[in-house]
Amino acid sequence: MTPAARIDTVISLLGEIFASDRPADGVISAFFRNHRYIGGGDRRDITHRLYRILRHYHRLSAHLPAPEPRLFVIAEMALLSKEKPGDFFGEPDNKYAPAPLSEHEKQLYRMLEGQPIFTKGQPEHIALECPQWAADTLKKTLGDKFHAVMEAMLEEAPLDLRVNTLKTDRATLKAALEKALPRGIEETPYSPWGLRIAGRRPALGQMKLFQDGLFEIQDEGSQLIALAAAPKPGMRVLDICAGAGGKTLAMGALMENKGSITAADISEGRLKRAKQRFKRAGMFNTTLLPLSSENDKILKRKRGTFDIVLVDAPCTGTGTWRRDPDKKWRNIGPNLSSLLETQARILDSAAKQVKPGGKLVYATCSLLFEENEAQFAAFLEKHPDFTQTDLSKMPELAHIPLSGAAMRLLPSEHKTDGFFCAIAVRKEDAKEDKKDHKPE
Repeated sequence: MTPAARIDTVISLLGEIFASDRPADGVISAFFRNHRYIGGGDRRDITHRLYRILRHYHRLSAHLPAPEPRLFVIAEMALLSKEKPGDFFGEPDNKYAPAPLSEHEKQLYRMLEGQPIFTKGQPEHIALECPQWAADTLKKTLGDKFHAVMEAMLEEAPLDLRVNTLKTDRATLKAALEKALPRGIEETPYSPWGLRIAGRRPALGQMKLFQDGLFEIQDEGSQLIALAAAPKPGMRVLDICAGAGGKTLAMGALMENKGSITAADISEGRLKRAKQRFKRAGMFNTTLLPLSSENDKILKRKRGTFDIVLVDAPCTGTGTWRRDPDKKWRNIGPNLSSLLETQARILDSAAKQVKPGGKLVYATCSLLFEENEAQFAAFLEKHPDFTQTDLSKMPELAHIPLSGAAMRLLPSEHKTDGFFCAIAVRKEDAKEDKKDHKPE
């Protein structure tokens, strides 16, 4: 593709993202699946510019008369990439170039050229790219860390890998990747199985190392949830919101294909993708469990039988704004109460599956107090047969700077996505509540 054609594609995709309820990454992935002729370099350039615009959506919007895709690209060129739109728009003899600039668009570019994207006096939610629906609770939750976290959310998330220890080790994979990729590869500071790749994102999915199941793409923070869960070989583990199986895979590697791990989810499509990943990883101790809801009857037969139950709860995803910046300006606020109710119901159901002496692991990729500390406190109050574990005293997590009994990861401090994790152990003398048992 020519540079002008890439710009035209960015404009087209922005229009689709703005008009769609689907996440931006879904829109972009679907486009590239339907246009397989587009090369890897073009895909990376298009994606990089799109996400730069989405990360600075509110800041760019503040300079625009209307939220139109062409105007966003012109503003991005003037304020961020420092390019001249005249080099791309209306390129002669190029039918794939965007239409020539109008006089109005030329005037907009001249007005913005050389100006800073942030201007003094802008409202805080614009300056920090923090949606108004989340700002108050984030300030209360994060305190004096609020500004640093929001600034970190404007940076591109690093590309983290999790080494599949069922097939290799970190040193061996690192050496193999260094031969294949002309860029820096570092060990992640906290996950013992993580690697971080610097620079532009390579096409890892096409690498034989990936196709042979030697690694998975997974943020270090997500890997640390599995580290905190600490499953051991021979245990029975339930991942009740397994999705496509990212954390299931990480826990399964720790279990060394010994014991059993059940991956449950209400989406059969996600479980189908998980099955493919398990096979590639060489993980054979996994059972897929499609659910109709968090109270599916099939769960009754498994009550009180699991050593570990992981609840990777559906949430606002506020901790993933670096990689999913469009979530910021999609108004999730009105849906928060519904999410909180769903999380509470899943926790209630998950608690029944934990055997006496077993543990429940609650995790979100949210920064919101309501979804994290408050939700878990409400669970403990409702379930006195569970006692919270102080994660700051866990040997497996001793190298991670934590404050308090739960693990809260922040992009500004830990360089991970924002995550929350809390663990409670069911008392050894706990008795099963049979009041909702009915003959099947």
